[in-house]
Amino acid sequence: MTATEPVDLTVADLHPALGDPALTSMNFLNEVSERYPAAVSLAAGRPYEEFFDLAAVHRHLDTFHKHLTDDLGHSSEQARRLLLQYGRTKGIVHHLIARNLAVDEQITVDPEAVVVTVGCQEAMFLVLRALRAGPEDVLLAVAPTYVGLTGAARLVDLPVWPVAGGPSGVDLADLSVQVRRARAAGLRPRACYVMPDFANPSGVSISAEDRRRLLTLAAEEDLLLLEDNPYGLFHSADGPRPPTLKALDTGRRVVYLGSFAKTVLPGARVGYVVADQRVAGPDGRVGPLADQLAMIKSMVTVNTSPIAQAVIGGRLLENGCSLVAANTRERSAYTRNLRHLVTGLRRRFPGRAAVRWTVPAGGFFVVVTVPFPVDDALLDRSARDYGVLWTPMAHFYDDTAPVCALRLSVSAVTPQQIDVGLDRLTALITDEVARRAG
Repeated sequence: MTATEPVDLTVADLHPALGDPALTSMNFLNEVSERYPAAVSLAAGRPYEEFFDLAAVHRHLDTFHKHLTDDLGHSSEQARRLLLQYGRTKGIVHHLIARNLAVDEQITVDPEAVVVTVGCQEAMFLVLRALRAGPEDVLLAVAPTYVGLTGAARLVDLPVWPVAGGPSGVDLADLSVQVRRARAAGLRPRACYVMPDFANPSGVSISAEDRRRLLTLAAEEDLLLLEDNPYGLFHSADGPRPPTLKALDTGRRVVYLGSFAKTVLPGARVGYVVADQRVAGPDGRVGPLADQLAMIKSMVTVNTSPIAQAVIGGRLLENGCSLVAANTRERSAYTRNLRHLVTGLRRRFPGRAAVRWTVPAGGFFVVVTVPFPVDDALLDRSARDYGVLWTPMAHFYDDTAPVCALRLSVSAVTPQQIDVGLDRLTALITDEVARRAG
């Protein structure tokens, strides 16, 4: 189509979110990667591919099928129908997810409070769609914020109010201020979105003490917490992991968002939401919020692929429903890469206060602060002229102010690729500082 040919619609005729940067960020980053396939990518938060095993997919499916017949007592015909026909909206591996949460996270949850979703992204969308009851509703989110959350909120017309994060993961005083500020403006803060473990994009974690304070504050302010936990298993420090917010939650304040993309298989596209908050219906009957989310899901994706769920279920069954045990190799690889990246930054920028970086205790991401604004144009030039990809941190803030920082990911690369990527990034930073000084 040329510019002179007639069109049926303009973007102005569509939902206003479709022109929002939050919805274009992921597409832009993917397009840059496709345009420069030879560039070393320190941008993508994809899982490590070395351990992908196609044969294991078939084995997991067989394991889950055997579980249906041998453990749950389904006939061969029932098992076949369960796997190949349209399925239960809430999912068919909800009981295994509940067992996994009990084993790995010490979370006790009724399987009926679990909705299995098409990735965690759908889980976010369902929760936000349910919480957005009217134009006065707003969502609080710790900044910088995962762009997928911001984009989903845009699509359901739910404004996002930033809460300061900082080195502690969440500024509790600022959260309290933002809640009261919203209410003073006649608005209703419905929930606060947090990623307590190795957050995307900051890599920062919330301490166990601050998690308890956050739950106390949520109760005092009558606020839900949306806990997103895709990276919690990948801690690099020795010793026990801090408990999730949901494990500490005694008042049903936490809606827990989970994903198997990082811990089992991204191609399966299976996530889930634990929503055990009690909801009274118009007939007076009380059920979990999960029931309401399932009604929304039935109008969005109908159900999550039973075959994909079976692959996840089989992997869980083969590991005693523990993903900690199932991800020993992956955790080791991510820990190795994270330490290699941080060591590489120290070696390349010794004593240069103008270039700083975070040192996360696990997860995928390191944030590098530089003495100049970082934007998409610089990323494009970095990929084209220097052969290295990264993510501008500006994508994770909900305003247009310049951001002098970028995010590096260690999850999908080898130590050798990290070295090459850091050499190229160092050249870019050095040249950019010189260019601006001259």
